[in-house]
Amino acid sequence: MFNIANQSHEPSWYAATANDHFPYPVLEGDIDCDVCVVGAGLTGISTALNLAERGLSVVVLEAAKVGWGASGRNGGQMIAGYACGIDTFASQLDEAEVRAVWEMGQETIDIIRERVQRHAIDCDLTFGYLHAANKPRDVSALQEDRDDTARRFGQNGLRWIPKESLGQYVQSDRYLGGLLDPHSGHLHPLNYTLGLARAARAAGVRIFENSFVTGLDSASGKHEVATDDGRVKAKFVVLACNAYLGTLVPATARKIMPVGTYVIATEPLGVARAQALMPANAAVCDSRFVLDYFRMSPDGRVLWGGKVSYSTVQPPNLAQAMRSDMLKTFPQLADARIDYAWGGLCDITMNRAPHFGRLSPTIYFAQGFSGHGVNTTGLAGKLIAEAIAGQAGRFDVFAKIDHRDFPGGALLRMPALVLAMAWYRMRDWL
Repeated sequence: MFNIANQSHEPSWYAATANDHFPYPVLEGDIDCDVCVVGAGLTGISTALNLAERGLSVVVLEAAKVGWGASGRNGGQMIAGYACGIDTFASQLDEAEVRAVWEMGQETIDIIRERVQRHAIDCDLTFGYLHAANKPRDVSALQEDRDDTARRFGQNGLRWIPKESLGQYVQSDRYLGGLLDPHSGHLHPLNYTLGLARAARAAGVRIFENSFVTGLDSASGKHEVATDDGRVKAKFVVLACNAYLGTLVPATARKIMPVGTYVIATEPLGVARAQALMPANAAVCDSRFVLDYFRMSPDGRVLWGGKVSYSTVQPPNLAQAMRSDMLKTFPQLADARIDYAWGGLCDITMNRAPHFGRLSPTIYFAQGFSGHGVNTTGLAGKLIAEAIAGQAGRFDVFAKIDHRDFPGGALLRMPALVLAMAWYRMRDWL
């Protein structure tokens, strides 16, 4: 695991507008529980809350702060489904299982809606998502996706927005149309994570921050999870570290690759200018492999994401580099100041499908959300809790998916991926 103990939240618009700064303690001494969850991002907190609601005693260990990683830094886009296409699952599952996976992809949004309502989480939850087409081939691909989804799963809610009507969603000449999903949308990810943690604490979950896990020992038959100042004895362990798993479990870490992704926030544009820029207040992603994604904040800022770094090295002059990308879509923002620029790591799998599984009958993990973690983490937490409670059917559908190690080992896998991504960047330009 990366040692990130005693670090505060990354300076960002999210951190500056966080609602909840509850100080969780450091673990000191030995404690017992039913389940020890490692990681207090969306995966870990969602798992803990679901388990506590089932009556289990739960401890969460976080190396830094609740929501410190990708859960509190991402673009805030909640997009139903997965980063991979449904045919990624169809190659390994039967027809009924593929339908179940698709339905669970829709359920990911319902989980967020229900959690926000039940726990009164103030996270600016907004519905509406547009997948914008950059090139003619993307127009055809998105329309085929819509038709295929309707034919296979009966989903008729996706609507094609032609170029001449696109102005109600984004005032830009860059796109040729877009596929609107009214079921998906956007939110303030850090406030959502902190709100879930508050609900988990109310349900009896014990959360410890600045408690970096130094080891996991299962030799005695009961798991012992060690930190510098304490130890948790548990019947079950859930690893929810994602990009920060590091060397804690090398075999699992080889299935994912940490990548850097970045966001900027403009100054507040004012109500009239913000509404003119994106009248429907939908989240937007473009259709390139190395994509841009953006939305409007409640205080009228453009939150612009992209500039993915597969080497994890932050681009030099980040704010200026991101601003240059934003102006390709919104040249009318040439006079807008950039108030915040930040980045962080998310994890991807080789096939971009989420990776759920067990290291033993009592050690679970979920990782590899590949850019869809805002909502898919909620499903992961729900399925892990179901499995630990003895209802493993839905979890085991995902556990069937074969995930390959990234080639090249610890030293060469990153350069190999950088070279592969250079090809995709070139394809985006053609």
